[in-house]
Amino acid sequence: MSKKNKPDSNGFVYSTNPNFRFEEDEPAAKETLQPAQQKLKVRLDTRHRAGKAVTLVEGFVGTEEDLEGTGKKIKNFCGTGGSVKDGQVIIQGDQRDKVLQWLLKNGYKQSKKI
Repeated sequence: MSKKNKPDSNGFVYSTNPNFRFEEDEPAAKETLQPAQQKLKVRLDTRHRAGKAVTLVEGFVGTEEDLEGTGKKIKNFCGTGGSVKDGQVIIQGDQRDKVLQWLLKNGYKQSKKI
């Protein structure tokens, strides 16, 4: 069987057109904004976590590698575990004060509350 008509993620398996090629959807590369331009939200969440509290940092605009690095630095500063999923940094426990302190120390702006 020919390798040119291999299945893709859209469910296409075979084409009768001999010139058919699967077009890969390449996501546009995001540039990471400077810390002063980022609009991050820090909030406490307990949903779907068996009542355990986690601190979420949302709204990061940039590459996945930069988000991973930022998440690792925040986790080290807080001295707790966590992860980076779905564009969010998840820190175990109620660490809102420490996370906000780290963000301000590293050039991120605090949004004005209305």
